[in-house]
Amino acid sequence: MCGRYAASRRPEDLAGVFEVEKWEPEETLEPDFNVAPTKEVYAVLDRALKDVSDPRPVRQLRKLKWGLVPSWSRTPEGGARMINARAETVHEKPSYRRAFSTRRCILPADGYYEWVTGRQERDLEVEGKKKRPRKQPYFVTPADGSVFAMAGLYEFWRDRTLPDDHPRAWWVTCSVITTEAESGPLAESPADGPQALADIHPRMPLMLTPDRWDAWLDPARTDTDELRGLLAPPPGGLMRAYPVTTAVSNVRNNGPELLEELAAPEEGTLF
Repeated sequence: MCGRYAASRRPEDLAGVFEVEKWEPEETLEPDFNVAPTKEVYAVLDRALKDVSDPRPVRQLRKLKWGLVPSWSRTPEGGARMINARAETVHEKPSYRRAFSTRRCILPADGYYEWVTGRQERDLEVEGKKKRPRKQPYFVTPADGSVFAMAGLYEFWRDRTLPDDHPRAWWVTCSVITTEAESGPLAESPADGPQALADIHPRMPLMLTPDRWDAWLDPARTDTDELRGLLAPPPGGLMRAYPVTTAVSNVRNNGPELLEELAAPEEGTLF
């Protein structure tokens, strides 16, 4: 799954990486090292501009809310639960299939966090000596330092309780697509840590390699089988994972220190 990630790159840098044609300076977000559901996040998408004669899709960097609200929802309350869509079923689930057809996006990140229950802690849990095991967070990121381009969906929801000109009349929300975690070896991994992403968690965000960006973002591509082909996992061995401070477990903590690599898992959380 993806329940927390880091996104610290500047919009002008993202615009260069993804060949963005339009982004609004007033939508600039501060670097966020502890992105949690319901926060506003950057998304790259191809969409025609309003009030212009040219109907072609334009590559945009937009500010969306993480937690998808389907257009047919009566209220936005379920958005906080719809942060992830499974790659295996996204084309058929009522909440996602319309967006999968024509409203796909890329959610740029530095990487994502996942928590592992340490071996010693698991043993205590099995013995019934500890009800809530201490978990060690790991940060998963491309080994070459490139942007982690997560496959995503976005959707529009109209709040019918507000007038058309109200700034909150329209919600634009998004979800991260996840897939089975890689079972092959990581590019880099601590000797006493997980050796594969599947050792950390059975799911992971689906990372799109640059050769798939244009096809994924193209709203003219609507063939389900063709789109599902774009959801194939990336080549193995592109990622590294390392332990970070347990301070990241509290969403109130936010800063570059959360990404600092620990020499070893914190005491009591050895893998």
